[in-house]
Amino acid sequence: MHKPGIQVLVRATAAVSVMIAAAACGGHQGSATTAPSVSASPDSSVYTAELEKSDLPWSGSPSPYNAVAKLDDGRRVALHYLRGKGLVEQHYSPRAKAWTAPKIIYRTKTDACQGIHLNTKNGTVAVIADFGSYCYDGEPPTESIAAVGTGGLTEWSVNVTKDFDGWERATVSSDGQQVVFGRDTRLRWSRADGFERQ
Repeated sequence: MHKPGIQVLVRATAAVSVMIAAAACGGHQGSATTAPSVSASPDSSVYTAELEKSDLPWSGSPSPYNAVAKLDDGRRVALHYLRGKGLVEQHYSPRAKAWTAPKIIYRTKTDACQGIHLNTKNGTVAVIADFGSYCYDGEPPTESIAAVGTGGLTEWSVNVTKDFDGWERATVSSDGQQVVFGRDTRLRWSRADGFERQ
């Protein structure tokens, strides 16, 4: 006589257990789809080189054609202009006590224009660089570079704005997930969407 009541109770308990399990899985999936940690990507770089410098002449020191910044984890990143090649990047490991081989992250034969500016926060590196056909004659840049490197710094996102006065600043968010390049207009980069004009 009590069997139907027991069956209902067993079914209700099973249904509650399924709902709890589904909720737990849903919460886990949500946390798994959040943006990856800045330090999540492994460092696959090979550190065997010495730091190289720009081959562009400059009287005085330091040259604006070389830029170095230190990251929170002790690594360093350096960029320089190379005549007839473009914008070159290297990064340094304090463990290996060496630099990566130079890598061109923006290739152009146009003359370097103005200096290189770096800003880093929480593993994200933002770079401003410019090239111009007649920059030495006082003309504005013809190629304004906004670049962002993250994680192991093996891949760089590069945006080129043509015939523009160049970016004045690059602001990196405290979590390293976003960068805003600014002048009269703004260019936004995010880990989720890459570059997009605002």
